[in-house]
Amino acid sequence: MTLATQKKIGIGLGIIAVLLGVALGVFLLKRQELLDYALQQVKTKVERKYPVALTLGAARFTDLNTVRIDGMSMVPTLTADTLLRARQMTVSLSVRSLFAGRPVFSNLEINDARLTARKTDRADNYSFLYKKKGSQPRVPRDTTKGVNYGLLANQLLEAGFDNMPEEADFRNFLVTYDSPRHRARITMPQLVIEDGDITGQLTAVVDSVENRVGVQGHIEPGDYALNAEVFGLSRRPVVLPYVLRRYGARVQFDTLRMSLTDKELDDEELTVQGTASAANLIVNHPKLSDRDVRFPRGGIEFVARLGQAFAALDKGTKVTLNRMQFFPVVSIRKLPLDQRVVGKMINGIRNRRETMAGVQVKADIESAETPANTFFAALPQGMFNTLEGMQGEGTLTYRLHLDLDMNQLDSLQFSSGLTPKNFRISRFGRENLNKLNEDFPYTAYNDKGDSIKTFTVGASSAKFTPYGEVSNYLKGAIMTAEDPRFMTHKGFMEKAFVKSAIQNIKEKRFARGGSTISMQLVKNVFLTRQKTVTRKIEEALIVWLIENTRLVSKERMFEVYLNIIEWGPKVYGINEAARFYFDKQPGNLNLSESLYLASIIPRPKYYQNSFNQYGEMRGSARYFHRLIAGLMARKGMISQDDYESLGYSLSFQGRARTSIVRAVRDTVRATVAADSAQFEPLDLIDLLGGTKDPDEGVNANAAPPADETPPKP
Repeated sequence: MTLATQKKIGIGLGIIAVLLGVALGVFLLKRQELLDYALQQVKTKVERKYPVALTLGAARFTDLNTVRIDGMSMVPTLTADTLLRARQMTVSLSVRSLFAGRPVFSNLEINDARLTARKTDRADNYSFLYKKKGSQPRVPRDTTKGVNYGLLANQLLEAGFDNMPEEADFRNFLVTYDSPRHRARITMPQLVIEDGDITGQLTAVVDSVENRVGVQGHIEPGDYALNAEVFGLSRRPVVLPYVLRRYGARVQFDTLRMSLTDKELDDEELTVQGTASAANLIVNHPKLSDRDVRFPRGGIEFVARLGQAFAALDKGTKVTLNRMQFFPVVSIRKLPLDQRVVGKMINGIRNRRETMAGVQVKADIESAETPANTFFAALPQGMFNTLEGMQGEGTLTYRLHLDLDMNQLDSLQFSSGLTPKNFRISRFGRENLNKLNEDFPYTAYNDKGDSIKTFTVGASSAKFTPYGEVSNYLKGAIMTAEDPRFMTHKGFMEKAFVKSAIQNIKEKRFARGGSTISMQLVKNVFLTRQKTVTRKIEEALIVWLIENTRLVSKERMFEVYLNIIEWGPKVYGINEAARFYFDKQPGNLNLSESLYLASIIPRPKYYQNSFNQYGEMRGSARYFHRLIAGLMARKGMISQDDYESLGYSLSFQGRARTSIVRAVRDTVRATVAADSAQFEPLDLIDLLGGTKDPDEGVNANAAPPADETPPKP
């Protein structure tokens, strides 16, 4: 190659280099201009979508396609209260898309961000995120129809998914929330979203409850699909703060998994499908149980529907508890309030019961046919302590039906039961239920859980009274007053239970028990005296097992019952009771004495309240005597002569006399008042006016109507 040729090539390369340099300079200058324009478009788009002022700091390329923005803030225009602020953001920008006029951002990285949400009684600085312009209408709060939970949930879901970046890396991200009722502070050292995969850790302090949790999962924003897992770090459980503060209940778990697979809004009703499961879920509340209730493994596949003032779990929902499966169909609906209640709400004078008015709950739950051992293994730990370790053969199927309308409480429908198939108990749990058939030591406790005395129940005890040696009058009076169908039912009287539930809901307290003799026996022999939900459920299951397997005869159950129940302060068993009051053997009690002993079973410590200070029977006690005697005569338990000759005078020859007859009778007085305001009268609810089914029991806590004449047999 000649020197001239080499010179020409050199000049050509130089020209190309210059041109490339000029082109690169023009490219870099134009790229920055296009970047500034693109960010201005982003600002305009955001401010059109939301009522905010978005401020972006100086932006520049740090390499071919990486952009760094020094500072960002988002301030709602209505409140001028900064919602989001970041010290620095880094983002990838496709150069090709930039020059094409359609910039595509990805790989968002935000450093030292602060999201500060605030709410006062009048306003907040964040709700605009799910109340977008040009989107769905704002969900109205209608005091007559109620909130449309379908529209509200749909807005929240869309706001969450639509604002979720496909690629992001949040570092040192602080989220705070302050309201008149709650405070929260969430610190995230790092939260990464890459190709839809989410990983991160955070420390959350909500209402003084601190949790350190890890988060991982996958999200598809365009499909509204999510799989996520939340778990406690350092082997510490996650505690739900809101439930603890609002209801005083501790709810915690080790790991919570959830998914959303489908979302459909149709005619203002939202249907969502997905799953949720928890490992080592623990619930603790004093009204639920005196100890932790633990669910080692549990989950739900749900089909949930939300709409105008209602939420429901539809057919297709499946709940799994260990290996036992349930299929619930449940709905909760807020009904229009009675106008009288609305008027009281406006005037601020509604009572406690009316705060629950307007709610309707319907539930139908059925389990799969479950092997007995699977059923016992599925029972939550800490809820059925007596039965832990029990085994059996055959299968069990559970069914529940509930229809509760708080505006029409008297229409309550409730049924719950197990259906056995070739079922039998092969091994008892912690307690040997068969001990009812043998002599066993019994310890009586007071309401505080302190032991009073321990004695043997059975023929080996001198104070034990066999069934056949108890007065027939007493046996008839107790069964008539407490449990008329005891000899024929299988542990429960459904109608009596429903009526008790109605009264308890109305009064918002345990005003009426509804327990059968079987349930009272199980409570006394196997369980504590604490009034908790789990104790009542455990009681019901033990009763079902004893009654449906014919483990103990009815006669033996009643015999044990008579020999252990309390009849007065530290007076236990019919032998002690007969001597304490009348200085008699149980077999020698007459009709009037038997009626009195039956009347004090619900409230034995107040045995003297049936009489005035002169030992004369009060009006409500007389009513009880005549009423129960009438029912006994109607069933042939006593003769017509017994009923008609019934008197109200009792001769107390035992130690009880000194506390019943407390004054010397004034011979000048002609009469003594029949009742006293200090006496809490007996509850003859539903028996009044002769309207009660004679086969239903009596609950002793309410007074007879004034001037009421007891029904004649």
